[in-house]
Amino acid sequence: MPRRTATMLASTLVLIALLCAGVFIKVPYSEMSPGPTVNTLGEARGEPVLAISGRKTYPTTGHLNMTTVRVTGADYNMNFVEAVYGWLAHDNVVVPHDTLYPDGKTEEQSTQENAEEFTQSQESAKVAALKQMKIPVKSRVVVSTVIKDTPSEDRLHAGDVIRAVDGAAVEQPADVAKLVTKHKPGEKVVFTIVPAKAAAAAEKAGKEPDATEKVTITTTTSDTGNRAIVGIQAGTDHTFPFTVDINLADVGGPSAGLMFALGIVDKLTPGNLTGGKFVAGTGTIDDQGKVGPIGGIEMKLVGARNAGAEYFLTPNDNCASAASDIPDGLTLVKVNTIEDAAKSLEKIRSGSTAGLPSCTTG
Repeated sequence: MPRRTATMLASTLVLIALLCAGVFIKVPYSEMSPGPTVNTLGEARGEPVLAISGRKTYPTTGHLNMTTVRVTGADYNMNFVEAVYGWLAHDNVVVPHDTLYPDGKTEEQSTQENAEEFTQSQESAKVAALKQMKIPVKSRVVVSTVIKDTPSEDRLHAGDVIRAVDGAAVEQPADVAKLVTKHKPGEKVVFTIVPAKAAAAAEKAGKEPDATEKVTITTTTSDTGNRAIVGIQAGTDHTFPFTVDINLADVGGPSAGLMFALGIVDKLTPGNLTGGKFVAGTGTIDDQGKVGPIGGIEMKLVGARNAGAEYFLTPNDNCASAASDIPDGLTLVKVNTIEDAAKSLEKIRSGSTAGLPSCTTG
């Protein structure tokens, strides 16, 4: 056999052996790729993404698309060949497994956490949208979670409305912790509450709950050992003047908040926010309408552009990363609040996009 032929054959066999070995070598990485986008003004699985009843709504045109990212599961172990392919692919990102699933978090735990964040983002989107339109929203502080094996177990319950602690009125969830930690561990604290069942019955009847109870709980020591706790997490419950349902399954995390809020505003406002343009975006949102950063921005830009988006509403804190690799034909628009987004959509709608706040790498 000629030496050149033998050399090529040997090299080919070595390459095949390396590829085969790479298939069996597992590496501690996961992959992120562009996920589907959903128009919050449209339908998903045959039903409106945003369904509003009890208030007049208006026809909408164009797109206000939320964006998503696909990730490999917590139990999936990439092999070396898949990791190299992912590193080389432009539309995928390979990241350390612990970035997506820290502290050994299982896929089930991650899914549950994402579902809870998604539910909270929907609530905040409704509040932010209605506040943007100057529509009053009633709020009250409630017991969000009761931690197992703590003094509050079987004494307080999720959904209980917290009116006062030691007689001091509670206005915000943070007030509860401030009032409890005035005590030393082992001291008693008195909660004035409306039990969850009574609060739910009053809300159903369209009334303000007034049947309060006093619950005395003995504080215990926190894990750090330097403050008193009772073992609850306080949260905010809202009462809306009409019904807004967000119908979207198989999506998790808080990053769709901004686009849900804008979709709600659009449906409740004459005319339309986009002027028929294709706008996509991302960003968390809080009750005050502040937009926060999200993960996987590069993948969301690719997914949005692949779907046909012309403009992408980008949280300010994601701007530098997003601007480093902008898909052709996509204009990034920087937003800090829902008010920012509404003003930018007004420019986009009018066709006069000069002065749109843009993202830069600096």
